Amino acid sequence: MGKESNIKNSKTLIIGYGNTLRGDDGVGYKIAEMIKQWDYNNLTSLAVHQLTPDLAEIIAQADTILFIDAIPIKDINTANLQIKTINTNNKTNNLAHHNNPEQLLSLTQAIYQKSPTAYWLLVPAINFNFSEELSPITQKYVNLTLEKIKDILSIK
Repeated sequence: MGKESNIKNSKTLIIGYGNTLRGDDGVGYKIAEMIKQWDYNNLTSLAVHQLTPDLAEIIAQADTILFIDAIPIKDINTANLQIKTINTNNKTNNLAHHNNPEQLLSLTQAIYQKSPTAYWLLVPAINFNFSEELSPITQKYVNLTLEKIKDILSIK
């Protein structure tokens, strides 16, 4: 049986996304893969290449959701992990190819009348060239991101 988190009866969904063939762009995907190894009750982690409308059904079943993605940086000296609270908006149009978490949450609200608590974790990224490896800069933020996720979810 899995470990308990402090969110005992709450269902948490983590969606890490990005292109794993474009260097640091795949950091969200890779972090979600790492979280799949955690053994916590009511915690599901999905690694996807992009956010698609079909995810709304899964999101509607969660109480808390964390989206993880790369954010391009220009100056490594001012880079930091960004954590944003996401609110739904009414921009449910143009959901074809590249969705963002706000659009996906709005779609979930429109179809399922569900609005989970949502966070967007943006991991500093500098290399988007063809590569399956993370840059040393982005790799440095992977463990920090995992720790922040544990803090947000109040798990040890």
